[in-house]
Amino acid sequence: MTAGRNSPADGPAAGVPVVFSWSAGKDSAYGLMALLADGRFRVVGLLTTLTEGYRRVTMSGVRESLLDRQAEELGLPLTKVWIPPGCPNQLYEARMTAGLAELGAQGVRRLAFADLFLEDIRSYRERWLASLGWAGVFPLFGRETPTLAREMIASGLRATLVCLDPTVMPRELAGREFDAALLTSLPPAVDPCGERGEFHTFVHAAPIFRRPIPTRPGEVLEREGFVYSDLDFN
Repeated sequence: MTAGRNSPADGPAAGVPVVFSWSAGKDSAYGLMALLADGRFRVVGLLTTLTEGYRRVTMSGVRESLLDRQAEELGLPLTKVWIPPGCPNQLYEARMTAGLAELGAQGVRRLAFADLFLEDIRSYRERWLASLGWAGVFPLFGRETPTLAREMIASGLRATLVCLDPTVMPRELAGREFDAALLTSLPPAVDPCGERGEFHTFVHAAPIFRRPIPTRPGEVLEREGFVYSDLDFN
């Protein structure tokens, strides 16, 4: 599949409308690709949590401007849910509920996630969504992550490590490309897709992007126990 073609905006109008919980990373991109290939659904938008004050994607620290560019290249509207630093779960749910209420008014009742194998996280999401009259969609759940990681790379998806946990991974991997060489560099205990929070990525090219996003690794810094590579436009 060639980058720049088959973007969500170019897809058919049939299917159940669904919004994708978009992290800006590789799992989200590959999950969105899988969902677009599933004729049962019609992706109508993205939803992302950002941290107030920092104006960055929560967890990964990706700049809001880079997130906006991804939505532009995907041709999908982006709903931003703003939460404070160290947001307690009750407030997180309240902010997310408000964001979903706006989407629900447009007839959407499905929220998709790129979760891979953590059963407790999936169960939590399903219970919370059910309380709102929504349902979860999990296009990648249950896939073997070593195989999945290689499939992502082979598909043409390109991503950069923007955040990592230095207690389980070498700091020097921050800013590295997510590629075959990286997979061989990961410590044995680290999941190849970083599903346990070992690392987070930013996708700068994918078959579903209209154009690649030119980026460059910036300053590497440590904050609140995580190491970040401050990615920016090239």
